[in-house]
Amino acid sequence: MATASVAFKSREDHRKQLELEEARKAGLAPAELDEDGKEINPHIPQYMSSAPWYLNAERPSLKHQRKWKSDPNYTKAWYDRGAKIFQADKYRKGSCENCGAMTHDAKTCMERPRKKGAKWTDMHIAPDEKIETFELDYDGKRDRWNGYDAATYARVIERYEARDEARRKYLKEQQLKKLEEKNNKQNGEGEVSDEEEDDDDLKVDEAKVDESKQMDFAKVEKRVRTTGGGSTGTVRNLRIREDTAKYLLNLDVNSAHYDPKTRSMREDPLPDADPNEKFYLGDNQYRVSGQALEFKQLNIHSWEAFDKGQDIHMQAAPSQAELLFKNYKVIKEKLKSRMKDTIMDKYGNAAADEELPRELLLGQSERQVEYDRAGRIIKGQETALPKSKYEEDVYINNHTSVWGSWWKDHQWGYKCCKQMIRNSYCTGAAGIEAAEASTDLMKTNIARKAATEEVPAPVEEKRLATWGTDVPDELVLDQKKLADALKKEDERKKEVRDERKRKYNVKWNDEVTAEDMEAYRMKKIHHDDPMKEFMH
Repeated sequence: MATASVAFKSREDHRKQLELEEARKAGLAPAELDEDGKEINPHIPQYMSSAPWYLNAERPSLKHQRKWKSDPNYTKAWYDRGAKIFQADKYRKGSCENCGAMTHDAKTCMERPRKKGAKWTDMHIAPDEKIETFELDYDGKRDRWNGYDAATYARVIERYEARDEARRKYLKEQQLKKLEEKNNKQNGEGEVSDEEEDDDDLKVDEAKVDESKQMDFAKVEKRVRTTGGGSTGTVRNLRIREDTAKYLLNLDVNSAHYDPKTRSMREDPLPDADPNEKFYLGDNQYRVSGQALEFKQLNIHSWEAFDKGQDIHMQAAPSQAELLFKNYKVIKEKLKSRMKDTIMDKYGNAAADEELPRELLLGQSERQVEYDRAGRIIKGQETALPKSKYEEDVYINNHTSVWGSWWKDHQWGYKCCKQMIRNSYCTGAAGIEAAEASTDLMKTNIARKAATEEVPAPVEEKRLATWGTDVPDELVLDQKKLADALKKEDERKKEVRDERKRKYNVKWNDEVTAEDMEAYRMKKIHHDDPMKEFMH
């Protein structure tokens, strides 16, 4: 049991000790001091404030709750980044082949790979790095801020201060520019309008102030967090109570869906109502119109600018993002107008030019051309037709038409000779007549062959006897004799199998009938027959 070694106390002393602890908890008595003179929180439980018996604590203390056994090997130092210890003049054996440093090899070298390493050039030897080893404790190994230099944050402060200074300088220049324009204008009306614009810029937007004051129209104050009320909390309602809720606009079950968790209704609850009388068109309508669409374009511009390397963030610096987006739109309009002017200067503007004369539109001119009865030109020159960059009307192999001027049976050919071969020689009308005659002759031969075609006579199968000769037509096997021959054949095979039962005197009959040959054939075993094992 881990309890403090305290002397025995009487009942009265124990009661006084409890009263003192209660007074310390209530703040009526001073807190207890430890060995270092620091106050001990009286609300700490006794099992935490009491030291174990083996520590022999004479005075109250909380040292036993801390790590009182310090590790002598633990250090709070950190790596000396970029420190060098020795600069060699020439390459040393065993050093890095790339830079020449002795503290690493070529595989772990962090310098740019040289075309010829220091091992071969013996020049520009890199200094040796300072190698350090620390023994960190459990927390030191897992401290992500270990070795962090707080002085590096000064760069961030300097960057933001420079930005603020540039912003103040820009605003001051804009104010001076407005004052100069105001003083240079001589027109009284212009002066009055400029003064009004400047006054509007300098004045605080009264409408916004009034709107902010009116935000408390549904303010409800409640006393929370204590039994008697305690601090005052403010609860604001997000809409006027007299307005109809969006889910009550249309009580039809099949109308627009309302999500109670997000309080959203994306579709229009009253699609058939008059648009001029509706004040709510659904959340989707608000997302694709008005300031929501502009805010969406602003976000997209911020993301694209950040991806392209600009230091811009919509949530961190919204004013900067909005100013950059405004400048972007101005520059984009200028580029569009400049490109439009360039195209008009180069090609002209047909919409703004004057209307062409009627003579040019109808193709009339003062040029006179005379023709004879056959259509040949007598006087003047015929209008030349525009030609393409490809060769036209080029005839090869005596053809008078181009390839592809004739089509038949899903094939292209020449119209002059009706040939399907691309590089064939033109035969003219004679070739067409010869091709037609050849086609007619081929059709005639096919028709004659189809008419004279005879059906082949069926081939009669020859019946062969079991002993290899032709079977006569009048041959008829006697079924009774065939059964006797099968029995004799079985007996003969049994005698051949068992030599011991063969008789001494053997009768031999060389007369073989047709029934005997049929029985022999039926009982004969063919060694090349795959079903021979299943025959018996």
